[in-house]
Amino acid sequence: MALLHRAELRPSKLELLVPWLPGRSWFAGEAGAEVTRVAAYRFDDPAGEVGVETLLVRAGDGPVLQVPLTYRGAPLDGADDFFVGLVEHSVLGRRWVYDACGDPVYLPLLAAAVLADAGQAEEYFEVDGKREVRPASMTLSGSRGSSDGGSAAGAPAVGPVTAVRGGGVELALVRRPVPADVPATGGLTGAWPGQDAPVLLAYAR
Repeated sequence: MALLHRAELRPSKLELLVPWLPGRSWFAGEAGAEVTRVAAYRFDDPAGEVGVETLLVRAGDGPVLQVPLTYRGAPLDGADDFFVGLVEHSVLGRRWVYDACGDPVYLPLLAAAVLADAGQAEEYFEVDGKREVRPASMTLSGSRGSSDGGSAAGAPAVGPVTAVRGGGVELALVRRPVPADVPATGGLTGAWPGQDAPVLLAYAR
């Protein structure tokens, strides 16, 4: 479960992405345009120290982009190339934000979602000592593919990916998610209101 705080972020997550996204090789959209949130999902850090959230966003009228982020209370050694920026959290204080593909906490969580259908973390607030669950903005499904020939044997036909290694397996995170066949090696798909056909978010190579 992911405990959320009713807090103010300066800058906001989306504001932080406006100058950062255009520098990525997989970026598509209008540089400098407003970044809008399409949907999001979270994984749960077993140690409870690192926030792990994946945002699905658009820059202007561009395509949907997948941006996994981690939020830390201190800098992550050796991850300068994955640093997105700093935010001030009104409850937790300063947070260092990273592209999660360079964060060792994220990688096994992604592997578990892809290969074991571990799913997304339930999000909730504490309100007057009671738990208030926030409904998920999208659905996730992990699968090793089907044995009836319905899954692609090779790499799926998708756009740019970021290769990562987690849980002893090489994974590909799809940066511009679109509907695609899940390879027999396994994949993670998602859907949200307005996107009824599941899109491929990540897959095992």
